[in-house]
Amino acid sequence: MKPLPFALGLGLALAAVPALAQQAPVSAASPDGSVAVTLSIDGDGRAAYAVTRKGKPILAPSRLGFLFTDVAKIDRKLTVTGTELRDFDETWTQPWGEWSKIRNRYREFKVHLKETTALARVFTVAFRIYDDGVGFRYEFPAQAGLAKANVAEELTEFSFAQDGTAWWKPAFLWNREEYLYNKTPLSSVSNAATPITIKLADGTHVALHEAALIDYSGMAVARTEGTTLRAALTPGADGAKVQKTGAWTTPWRTLILADDAPGIYHSHLMLNLNEPNKLGDVSWFKPGKFAGVWWNMIKGEWSWARGPKHGATTENVKRYIDFAAANQIPNVLVEGWNVGWDGDWFGNGHDMDFAQPTEDFDVKALVAYGKKKGVRLIGHHETGGAATHYEKQFDKAFQFAADNGYMVVKTGYVTDAAQMEREDADGRKYREWHEGQWMVNHQLRMVQTAARYKIALDSHEPVKGTGLHRTWPNWVAREGMRGMEYNSWAGKNPPEHEANIVFTRMLEGPMDFTPGVVSLEGEKGSAILSTLAKQLALYVVIYSPVQMAADTPENYAKYPGPLKFIREVPTDWDETRVLNGEIGDFVTIARKQRGGEGWYIGAVGDEQERGSSFKLDFLTPGKRYKAEIYRDGDDADYRTAKRHSIVIESKVVTSQDAMSLRIAPGGGFAIRLVPVK
Repeated sequence: MKPLPFALGLGLALAAVPALAQQAPVSAASPDGSVAVTLSIDGDGRAAYAVTRKGKPILAPSRLGFLFTDVAKIDRKLTVTGTELRDFDETWTQPWGEWSKIRNRYREFKVHLKETTALARVFTVAFRIYDDGVGFRYEFPAQAGLAKANVAEELTEFSFAQDGTAWWKPAFLWNREEYLYNKTPLSSVSNAATPITIKLADGTHVALHEAALIDYSGMAVARTEGTTLRAALTPGADGAKVQKTGAWTTPWRTLILADDAPGIYHSHLMLNLNEPNKLGDVSWFKPGKFAGVWWNMIKGEWSWARGPKHGATTENVKRYIDFAAANQIPNVLVEGWNVGWDGDWFGNGHDMDFAQPTEDFDVKALVAYGKKKGVRLIGHHETGGAATHYEKQFDKAFQFAADNGYMVVKTGYVTDAAQMEREDADGRKYREWHEGQWMVNHQLRMVQTAARYKIALDSHEPVKGTGLHRTWPNWVAREGMRGMEYNSWAGKNPPEHEANIVFTRMLEGPMDFTPGVVSLEGEKGSAILSTLAKQLALYVVIYSPVQMAADTPENYAKYPGPLKFIREVPTDWDETRVLNGEIGDFVTIARKQRGGEGWYIGAVGDEQERGSSFKLDFLTPGKRYKAEIYRDGDDADYRTAKRHSIVIESKVVTSQDAMSLRIAPGGGFAIRLVPVK
């Protein structure tokens, strides 16, 4: 495309500007004009961008630039050499997801910059401006002055124009992404992982994250002063946080903007900033639920290692296959099935063999048994942090999975942050962070290899989600947050946890939360801080195309009514609507099943008793629906022995109706809406 004249606020062409002279700002707005970006150069030649929404400042001028380990930084003495504008509008189809159709409409605004120094390095800041937010990235062409870029840090700032309330979890601590969310003033944030979600003083909601994290280091943010956050890249073992040669780009730095919390969730900006599907037809992957040889290990009653408590035995797995088949659950996860779990495997997975079952796990017999009953196995690949050891087995491991009819493999990287073991071709070993550039590339090699064998991945201890499941739709789920397993152990997730993660972690993409623990008991019989109805609601509220029925067959047998909902709720959707919600307090979500007429509603709250009122105007006008309601009993309370109290009832409703239901302390509700024939 031929460069267009500068998009100035006054619409005037920009004449040649002497170096270091104050330049007039350049700007552009979203298709509907509500979101605008302005880039300015100050008298020292520093570049800064600013963002407004509906005429109100969101980001004050925020600095751009880079520090390098071996050459001068990119910061001062910059001049604008040109701009480009283009409009884009398409609608694309997801092979699976929360919405089947997604519109991608934006105005792209590229600003070309050059140093006036002897190095004369050039780069572009590319903005894609949506009606609900902004994504921007740096684009560097191949050039002599930066033939190899060893990035020490980005100087990218997010200087918020006002204070507000922030929901954030800490970055760069030992337990990777698995921390509870803090709720503090924005001006009190320290080092925060992204997404970080902020409610500004004027009520505007902002979610700050990144999209399309490829061959780069994951970005956290650190507060510098006041309400200014600055990019903080994940370290690398080689010194530089990012190493690049030739032409290169950063991931997109993203800001989702909305009037309220539901508006944040409704944005498709994260997916839209990723490249389209590179795999073509992925109809071989079928969204669905899975049972699993897992919860008894989490409770400490079974073990991953061989011995008298070994969980992954042929006998145990057959019982889980029987349970899955009886309840139309198409998959069974098995953990601890392979050689390598004996002894201390945490952070030490060198004995793991991902194609060698233990002697008490007859994989051929179990695959044949499951095939007769319409049930597949899901393999588990736990690396214990030995990433290179696993990578050497990629082809062997995924070939074994394909040969045994697996459709999904769950991966794990259980070791402390900054302890991922990388081994180079020369035999030298390094310790990497889970979200450093090397591990980002490792996991991308993993998902690409798995795709060749038609294997989908459910990644635990992962690189955070940045919308890459659009590009590689066999990357179907990730963990990357404190899930249900933490409810077994001391220091359990508080009742507000799920209402927090809907508007924070879930902006990354699907999460394998492993819901459905109807016993409400963790290790040693400890009480989970939830009601029974909330466990059902999680199947609607926390999205994943592969949802676990996490409890044991024995416990499900005690609760046939709730099990009916778990059996029937889909995992793939045509449409999603957040009916109401406030971050960390409550949320109600409605989803329409893919290719069908049924709707499902889920709501969760926090530690307080609450009500949720909503209209049913999303239903098809003129149709009558049977509403099967699973709600907290009038005496339900997560703090008492009544946490199992549940009412299961039904009534007929239409699109003209509204509903109002109680959410108990620690509670929720689930509703199945089926057209009446």
